[in-house]
Amino acid sequence: MRPWAARLQAAVAGVPPEQVALLVSVGLVLGVFPIPGCPTALCLLAAVTLRLNAAALQLLNNVSTPLQLVLLLPLERVGACLWGGAASSSIAGKIGLAGMHAAAGWACVCVPAGVALYFALLHGFRQVVTEAAE
Repeated sequence: MRPWAARLQAAVAGVPPEQVALLVSVGLVLGVFPIPGCPTALCLLAAVTLRLNAAALQLLNNVSTPLQLVLLLPLERVGACLWGGAASSSIAGKIGLAGMHAAAGWACVCVPAGVALYFALLHGFRQVVTEAAE
């Protein structure tokens, strides 16, 4: 974990606290998107759209992959509760339905958690910058 932390620290050196908080929160939230392969594309799109460091965002995406796997089933269950737990008769339909449920659960749980994480990190990073300036 230390080499990744050193790489992330080097990538955000000299960046304002607002950008670092946004980078970390977006990287973690998009990194746990429950459909494999999509977080990479989403992080690249977010890097271009929000003008964030793409390499640092992809690093956070890779770091959050174990969390993505751990959250897959809980997010699917949250989404199934939201959608009423509709069933499909075919295997492919069940996999697609599970993916839709997991994405709905992610949107309802991880996106608000990401907003809260952004403001918590922003507060913390601003305090660190203020203390370092004194």
